[in-house]
Amino acid sequence: MNTTRHLPHLLLTLASIGGLSWAADPAPGDSRQADLGGGVKLEVVFIPPGEFLMGSTPEEKAWATGIEGGATPGTARESFEGEKPRLTRVKDGFWLGRTEVSVAQFRRFVEETHFVTDAEKPGGKTQVFDPTWDGYHLRAQVVNPWKSMSGKSWRDPNWGFANRDDFPVVCVSYNDMKAFCRWLTQSERKACRVPEGMEYRLPTEAEWEYGCRGGSKESLAFWWGNDFEQGEGRLNTSAIDLLPGRTRTWPLAKAPWSDGFPFVSPVDHYGAKGRNGFGLADTCGGVWEFVIDHFDPKGGHEEIHFEDAAKRTVSRPVCRGGNYFDVPGNARCAVRLGIGSVTYSDSRDGFRVCLGRLVSLPD
Repeated sequence: MNTTRHLPHLLLTLASIGGLSWAADPAPGDSRQADLGGGVKLEVVFIPPGEFLMGSTPEEKAWATGIEGGATPGTARESFEGEKPRLTRVKDGFWLGRTEVSVAQFRRFVEETHFVTDAEKPGGKTQVFDPTWDGYHLRAQVVNPWKSMSGKSWRDPNWGFANRDDFPVVCVSYNDMKAFCRWLTQSERKACRVPEGMEYRLPTEAEWEYGCRGGSKESLAFWWGNDFEQGEGRLNTSAIDLLPGRTRTWPLAKAPWSDGFPFVSPVDHYGAKGRNGFGLADTCGGVWEFVIDHFDPKGGHEEIHFEDAAKRTVSRPVCRGGNYFDVPGNARCAVRLGIGSVTYSDSRDGFRVCLGRLVSLPD
């Protein structure tokens, strides 16, 4: 037996007890579906153990803050990726959501549990697009297109048009995401579809970036390479699309093509061309994806990073991958940001699930 695959092999062999149909030794790209009820499924793809280069090169950072990348030069943001790429190992195989969790999938969770998200609680708010925004006005007072609003949530993210079941769910907090994963684990365990020693949860930073890069051993800006122009038909980011009811696009650097969506696009909208080497869709652009770790401004970690290692706490989660509004330089595999709190939510933020080894976190 290949010792690097010993743990996932053991866990998935145990899964055959109780009528599970999981392959005892899955291959990269194998997929399984969780049944959420009501005809709604959630697909996960097997990611084998391996290694990759975490972070970015100085040259990549320079491109990201240049004329094409469009990120703001002179800030600390790119330093969050680390000084240079470092070899990072993912020791255990795991399963990662083919796509970000969709509105339909999150709705099934709410229907079954009557869960109330942080944004929907009394006094709750979420960050959404400001429909009165008419530009940055950079020579006068900078006006941001986003504002914190009450009465908005994953049900109505203030798009200005109807939310769709196949959109990635947004306006959900780290706490909300953890609750979804706990429910999914419990319901799938009852159906004997979770291997012993594994659970549905958010991916670690290492699992997320390894999955995002699609198996590449090189330090690349995007999973398809370093040339942003090759991203046409592969990702949703700021592009040549008119804002709803307006005659203008997002300002600042953008993709020089239309992807058909001024805001978010449906999950897996780009099909085979939008999937990386592991078969994962929308890992660059789309919506920011939360991971389980606490944010370390010096860079990501091979193992889960906690604020307090003894208590295994997280108070400032990490999000990865950029979003539909971002400039090209912020939609790279290495991009990472810290979120202000575990209750914060935003119409640019979502998540994808990981079926991986058990991680003990406080509720």
